[in-house]
Amino acid sequence: MSIGLLGTKIGMTQVFNSNGTCIPVTVLRVGPCIVTQIKTIQSDGYDAIQIGYSQVATHLLTKARLGHLNKSQAPALKYLQEYRLDSTNQFNIGQVLTANQLKIGEKVNIQGKSIGKGFSGYQKRHHFSRGPMSHGSKNHRQPGSIGAGTSPGRVFPGKKMAGRLGGTQTTIKNLQIIDINIEQHFILLKGSVPGKPGSILNIQMQ
Repeated sequence: MSIGLLGTKIGMTQVFNSNGTCIPVTVLRVGPCIVTQIKTIQSDGYDAIQIGYSQVATHLLTKARLGHLNKSQAPALKYLQEYRLDSTNQFNIGQVLTANQLKIGEKVNIQGKSIGKGFSGYQKRHHFSRGPMSHGSKNHRQPGSIGAGTSPGRVFPGKKMAGRLGGTQTTIKNLQIIDINIEQHFILLKGSVPGKPGSILNIQMQ
């Protein structure tokens, strides 16, 4: 697994390329992230690095979190993320990772929490087809049969039914980086990413 970065979704807009084609893009603020811990096979049984993102006031964190960050002389960071690596030799405690790690044109995977949409029905949640809308039909948005009768006499777990939609961990793969603003830590990604503006995202380089 390669190193990744943490960032914040700003919102969506559009840009035009040299041919005049309109490209929908998502604006992300990426980093700066600080390396807060380096794990090795000798100390922890595997190689990994831990990075922190989004500095906050110290009273918003637990004493355990603050004690952990003080070991690496890191400020109070709200979010921590760990990445397993084949080797950690190129990283140091306190190293700052920014959008410099990314390049225009390369593709990344974006992981985040999708927008929660509450309790939803069959058509919206599972894309079921609706019933007939003609006169006399009483089955417009009904689920239809949900299983056999006497045998087995129950509904199997995992049956696609109405329920809570969204609010789950989602990964969008192979999103192309359109532009990078290193001074303001902004990147533009082609297409949409999970979550609302302000949500935290995990940017994984391939």
